[in-house]
Amino acid sequence: MNVHIANNGGSMSSDSQERLTVLLVHGAWHGAWCWQNVKEELIRNGLEVETVDLPSANPQGGQRGGLYDDARVVRTALDSIEGNVIAVAHSYGGLPLSEGAAGAPNVAHLIYLTAFQLDIGESLLSAIGGQPTSWLQIGDGVTMPTDTRDIFFADIDEAAADAAAARLSPQSLSSFEESQTAAAWISTPSTYIICENDNAIPVPAQEAMSARAGQTIRVASSHSAFLSRPVDIAQIIADHANSMSAGFTPTAP
Repeated sequence: MNVHIANNGGSMSSDSQERLTVLLVHGAWHGAWCWQNVKEELIRNGLEVETVDLPSANPQGGQRGGLYDDARVVRTALDSIEGNVIAVAHSYGGLPLSEGAAGAPNVAHLIYLTAFQLDIGESLLSAIGGQPTSWLQIGDGVTMPTDTRDIFFADIDEAAADAAAARLSPQSLSSFEESQTAAAWISTPSTYIICENDNAIPVPAQEAMSARAGQTIRVASSHSAFLSRPVDIAQIIADHANSMSAGFTPTAP
């Protein structure tokens, strides 16, 4: 596995004997389905895993939620889990995770996988300069990406990339416009995974956001590391779980 880890400090946890669950939060246009390979690897590692489907990318069409609706789904999932949680978010999913996990007493660690680790008052749209990127189509209050092969799935075999692209759903524009009112990473330890071959979120932008995390890990992957590097991503999560069981977790910034 080609990864590089940088630690920015650590602290001891006294909750090492508690039950631990991994919650996986998908990004824009995707659904819980995108985590399947990672989920299977985590289960092989002996971990309990939960996923959510965010209403901002409702595949059934009709009314799609915004950031705050997504955050409520994340918080409901967290509240339903007994014991400690490692919560993992990809891309846009970092916003509803930061919003929804704020103040949740069972969240022991946050992992941002090339995700938007934003501060209070920031929105996804403001974080990218206030204007949608050139590969976004916008109409009727929803967005859809173009050039998904290059932007999301550059290092994934063609059949798998085509299958994933076919499952993408329109994403509500409001989810990109609404600003965070809370940021869980301020008080909860976090790790940022930089995907070094990401064509969706430039590496310098990932590096800037990763400064907010207590630990940074670099992986040679495209934006969709859950598909291109599921074993590696699952191992990073499992390593965090093992470290927490041993009584060590990186500090909050």
